[in-house]
Amino acid sequence: MSYAFTPGLSVTKSTMIRKKRILPIPGDVHVKVGDTVVAEKIVAQTFVPNDIHMRPISYIVGCEPYELPKIMKFKQGDFIKEGDLMAETKSFFGLFHTEHYSKYTGTIELISTVTGMVAVREPPISVHLTSYIPGKIIEVTENLGVTIETHAAYIQGIFGIGGEQQGELMTIAEPDEVLTLDHITKECAGKILVGGSLVTADILRKASDFGVKGIVVGGLRRDDLNKYLGYEIGVAITGQEDINLTCIVTEGFGQMRMAGHIYTLLNSHNGKPASINGATQIRAGVIRPEIIIPLQDTKTTSEDETLTYGMVIGTRVRIIRQPYFGALGSVAELPIELQVVETESHVRVLKVKLEDGSLVTVPRANVEIME
Repeated sequence: MSYAFTPGLSVTKSTMIRKKRILPIPGDVHVKVGDTVVAEKIVAQTFVPNDIHMRPISYIVGCEPYELPKIMKFKQGDFIKEGDLMAETKSFFGLFHTEHYSKYTGTIELISTVTGMVAVREPPISVHLTSYIPGKIIEVTENLGVTIETHAAYIQGIFGIGGEQQGELMTIAEPDEVLTLDHITKECAGKILVGGSLVTADILRKASDFGVKGIVVGGLRRDDLNKYLGYEIGVAITGQEDINLTCIVTEGFGQMRMAGHIYTLLNSHNGKPASINGATQIRAGVIRPEIIIPLQDTKTTSEDETLTYGMVIGTRVRIIRQPYFGALGSVAELPIELQVVETESHVRVLKVKLEDGSLVTVPRANVEIME
């Protein structure tokens, strides 16, 4: 049987997920191999150096730099609080004196008798890693992090914003419905909402105000995305936005009906906990937004092998370029010969039988596997 390897969006009912959780700099790992963890468990922690503030204390209090050790009320390495008396000078037998109170809280890292500068570094910033998904610790990287394994349903989206979130899935609309403000109620607080063909900026704002953790929807208009964020989003990578709501788009930009098999899979887990991440990178080193739904048992199915053999006759695909952008279908033929396309380039193509029964020919680079 002829086949082709091509990247694609994973939509899997049952698979083994492994996630590496690594600190940016060395720190402490709080778990060991074999431990079972929940999604909110802190598995590793470190402290990142904070800002340092330089003050010309000798100039401020009117002394020579070499006199600093005598007039300072704290030594190098001491912890000082904002408002503490840092330095004091006296003259004319104590009749006149000058005081300087610290403007920062932190550790005195430097008292320079050459420049007269005093450096105060703010307390370090605690950085901790949660497990993100519930599962079993299968590997520990000393002082850096862990690898977690869990059995789960796994779905990738086309595009997303917002970082890691956890919450219960809650189906609020049919796959072809346009979401309205009425879909967002107080019951949605803390949930990951599923359904709809379009979400707007107003709905994203209301959902955020109501404490919704995430929204998984078919489509989103770019202007609504910019209105919600308050700026034009870049093309490098998403997921670092300063928002408390993660939005994952399964089909593309504009009003687009959520694919039936994605909606069916998500809806079948309505009310169950899930972990989501909207981080997206389209260029080199592709990163897709994801929905992970942990399963109770650890038995995997043959569906895990879908991508092992690449794309074959019958493989479900989505076309990701015009004029058939967003169309779903199955591979009907995989011609071996190169063919000339509209750009006059010679490329490998495939024939796709669309859901409406029509047969179209497209470059293989213009499709993604729908596992």
